[in-house]
Amino acid sequence: MGEIKRKITTPAFLWQATLWLFISVLLGACQSTDNDDKGIILAKVYNKTLYSLELDGLFPEGATANDSLDFLNAYVEKWVKEALVLHEAELHIPNDLDIDKLVRAYRASLIQNSYEEVLVQELLDSTISQAELTEFYEKNKEQYQLETAIIRCHFLKVPLPVPDAGKVRQWWDSGTPSDMKALIEYSNQYADAHILADSSWYDVEKIAMELPKGTLTTNNIGTKREFTQRDGQFQYYFRLFELKNRKDIAPLGYIEGQAKKVILHKRKLKLLEDTKLDLYNNGLRSNNIQVFTN
Repeated sequence: MGEIKRKITTPAFLWQATLWLFISVLLGACQSTDNDDKGIILAKVYNKTLYSLELDGLFPEGATANDSLDFLNAYVEKWVKEALVLHEAELHIPNDLDIDKLVRAYRASLIQNSYEEVLVQELLDSTISQAELTEFYEKNKEQYQLETAIIRCHFLKVPLPVPDAGKVRQWWDSGTPSDMKALIEYSNQYADAHILADSSWYDVEKIAMELPKGTLTTNNIGTKREFTQRDGQFQYYFRLFELKNRKDIAPLGYIEGQAKKVILHKRKLKLLEDTKLDLYNNGLRSNNIQVFTN
């Protein structure tokens, strides 16, 4: 297999310098600035100013000069519109709106959220045992009703002419561990699409999209347990192991990812609640909590 050729890109620092040189020439390097450290003035709206360095790192890397200019114009236009709205809003701030209080509340929220993220990263156990997963499934499986039919199957889609067609047929019919291994290796090299994992579940519609139209549907899947066929481009092999119809309870293997997310979310909530309780108890013991409402 030949080496994949990739587009050569300019190093980021050199590209950024070249871009700003282009913009500087375009806008006029002699344009005055209120603060040289902020770069070129790109726009002004009343008492608000947009400087070039505020866009540092925002330009798509490797973009052409024209693309960069289009991006610049679009960004400046968006900034101007938002600055105008902000200016108008500032003129109509309700007398009872305490901006400082809102800012303090927002700041406190950001700090708390940041701390909680650190707690979760450092303390949350993300390991979920099979026993825990099974227990969760048995308690909650009625909530996981299928919205579409799903199947466990083997499936091959090989471009014509099929290389070593006789061996493929032999491996497909045999199903022994050694032949399945050979079939997987073959499929990785030649198949346009393949499914050879016994325990995985798939939506019928997704498999049907790989086959000629009408070959496999939610209505006929129950009667098409095994077949091989071809059209003008591909040879298809299909074998059905298990079918779950719409409105059936989803098997654990199908909803495992969702179940793990729910389990971890509950763990996260408990971790944060336990941490708050520990902080509260520690505060009481150290006399750092004083309440004056009682």
